[in-house]
Amino acid sequence: MLTVDISLSLDGFVAGPDPSLEEPLGRGGERLHEWALSTEAFRSRHGGSGGAVNVDSDMIDETVRRAGATIMGRRMFSGGAGSWEDDPRANGWWGEEPPFHHPVFVLTHHAREPLVLGETTFTFVTEGIEAALEEALAAAGDKDVAIGGGGSAVQQYLRAALLDELQLHVVPVLLGGGVRLFEGHVAEAPAELQCTRNVASPTGVAHLRYRVVK
Repeated sequence: MLTVDISLSLDGFVAGPDPSLEEPLGRGGERLHEWALSTEAFRSRHGGSGGAVNVDSDMIDETVRRAGATIMGRRMFSGGAGSWEDDPRANGWWGEEPPFHHPVFVLTHHAREPLVLGETTFTFVTEGIEAALEEALAAAGDKDVAIGGGGSAVQQYLRAALLDELQLHVVPVLLGGGVRLFEGHVAEAPAELQCTRNVASPTGVAHLRYRVVK
């Protein structure tokens, strides 16, 4: 199953305006993930300790356990564009021990050899979203394939009617601009969604899960 798990603002943005290498989520975009950063599940996944054990932590733990492979866009991987030789973060954001611990497939127009960091192998796919999905499904086995972002990658799979499930974490902030998750999708490829879970968190985040009716 192909899933996406993503945080967005009340006004529908998954990143703020004016993204840069210093602020890859745009101005104010980091506020979308504060609920996750404070949890025990997130901190343990990234080699830390402590953190809240609550509904938010349970959501992250469940998502991590379900995923056997991840697909992401080039900008989600490094924030860069163009040739890899000119990318200041050509090895990604996560250092020598990325938190995935399973195969990751990066959508890109620029070929390169697979990159192995810790327990994670990044494979760079230049043949498009269907090819990346085929490779990821094979690698995931009996687990799900997760789209790790960003917004453009999610939109491409939505438009191609390849997505099976959406899990949205609606955060009580207003960004006022940036990258919309569903921009242009409804007009181009309308889809029916069935809500299968709605969980409210004391932090004010609404955790919503939808099945894409095909």
